[in-house]
Amino acid sequence: MRLVINEPVERTGRPYGRRWWALLVLCLSLLIIVMANTALTVAAPDMTRDLGLTSADLQWVIDGYTVPYAALMLLLGAIGDKYSRRGALVLGLVVFGGGAVFGYLADSAATVIAARAVMGVGAALIMPATLSLLAATFPRSERAKAITLWTATAGLAIAAGPVVAGALLKNHGWASTFLINVPIAAVALVAAFVLVPPSKAGHHDRIDYVGGLLSVVWVGSLVFMIIEGPHFGWDAKAVTAAVVAGAGLVAFVLWELRHPRPILDVRRFTSRRFAGSNLAVALFFLAVFGAFYYLTQHLQFVLGYDALATGVRMLPLAGAVFVGSALTGYLTPRVGMKWTVTAGMIGGTTALALLTQVDGSSSYGNFVAPLVILGLAIGLALSPCTDAIMGAFPESELGVGGAVNDTSLELGGSLGIAILGSLLSASYSDHLSDVTAGSKLPTSALSTAQDSVGAGYAVAQGIGEKARQLAAQAAHAADPHQAAQLKAQASQLAQGAQQMKDAVGSSFADSVAHTSLIGAVILGAGTLVVALLLPRGKATETGPAEEEANELMAVV
Repeated sequence: MRLVINEPVERTGRPYGRRWWALLVLCLSLLIIVMANTALTVAAPDMTRDLGLTSADLQWVIDGYTVPYAALMLLLGAIGDKYSRRGALVLGLVVFGGGAVFGYLADSAATVIAARAVMGVGAALIMPATLSLLAATFPRSERAKAITLWTATAGLAIAAGPVVAGALLKNHGWASTFLINVPIAAVALVAAFVLVPPSKAGHHDRIDYVGGLLSVVWVGSLVFMIIEGPHFGWDAKAVTAAVVAGAGLVAFVLWELRHPRPILDVRRFTSRRFAGSNLAVALFFLAVFGAFYYLTQHLQFVLGYDALATGVRMLPLAGAVFVGSALTGYLTPRVGMKWTVTAGMIGGTTALALLTQVDGSSSYGNFVAPLVILGLAIGLALSPCTDAIMGAFPESELGVGGAVNDTSLELGGSLGIAILGSLLSASYSDHLSDVTAGSKLPTSALSTAQDSVGAGYAVAQGIGEKARQLAAQAAHAADPHQAAQLKAQASQLAQGAQQMKDAVGSSFADSVAHTSLIGAVILGAGTLVVALLLPRGKATETGPAEEEANELMAVV
């Protein structure tokens, strides 16, 4: 048996014998892409302190990964289809691992953002390659099961990132969280040659580079606008990005409609199954990424858990994703994707609705049920949608199919953090202003505390530290009268620090409840639209999608 697999599956005339081992390699590759973001959420406080990051710096440390990742996937997926899907995966792992090493060595905001951008380019190569290789390696009868395991891996990574990062942060600095990815990438890189057969389109015409570049322009501008506008205000940069995104989208659609061999046939979106599946993926990750954004903050800041403890407490979500995936593997072939996807979206809406009950007295126990329900919902809904999206593309466009699925996912996640994150920030600021009305807190301190929950607790901690300093001075004062004054001031400040801490915690809890209500309304309305879009019929009845793909192949 050869050490390196060089024979494409298409030439063997039978299913590849080590396809489940190949799936493990693809899932490992997916794992590091998702963990790169979720691990950063628990490392952000340490990074902020060490590098002196502003809120804008921190936002772009997180989102510097997202812009190239979302913008490049469609073009790079098409290039992988034409030349080599395994080659795209391998190159992506090299670039991603190199970016992670760069991030480990970074010592400033600019270099960390640059490292994250490099990792985003690597992720844009890896993500569509994993799905296209999966679809090329597995026979159609097993593809839904393989995609279910692929989806479950994404759910595992959401919780695994904070756990692994938290364990590292116990004894190491934030830079170590970048190195999580390096050994996994190295193992996946070697295993890709040993276990994953090469694959590319059997026949693929010249790539529509104009369409590809237009997709980079409009998706990149859209993601930039989503990040910049809600967080930093609708200034000239955000408005310009919005205009470029709109014009780029119109130009992309018009070009693709006229091109004889477009990079993405936009007519596919007239298919109810295809359009409904993409909308469901985007809406679901809007809810998941948005909720994850504020739940990790609540666990860390309000409930006081450290990074590792926060990660461990997110594990019920990962476990529930596996249970939900098992359920959808059983139910979807029997009742059809319309019902499992709708049930999953209803579950996600229910999870967000439960979070509206959060208040200042809530403990971790109040979050367990929403996390479990959300995990079950992810498992139920996402793999049937991914299977439907991939099933809409012929063999020559599997990389493009994977890119479309992943772009929907990434756009949804970006919108979730931007929309729900900005609503959370505004709600927290308003609640804190109301709670502290009439207090003697200086205007500058209140303004600082309103910036974020972390800043609020930092202000409370600063007041408490001042109280301790005055108490120490009182203990050493020679004049009894002066000592009494200092002691009274220290007591007043200590009381103010506790009141400030309580105000920050209750304000953030109220903002979590308010934001969850908005999220539930958005996902609930989206659920109705998706339920209307998705056609009836069992998931095994994928003939129309496949027939459409075959017709397109015949035209080409």
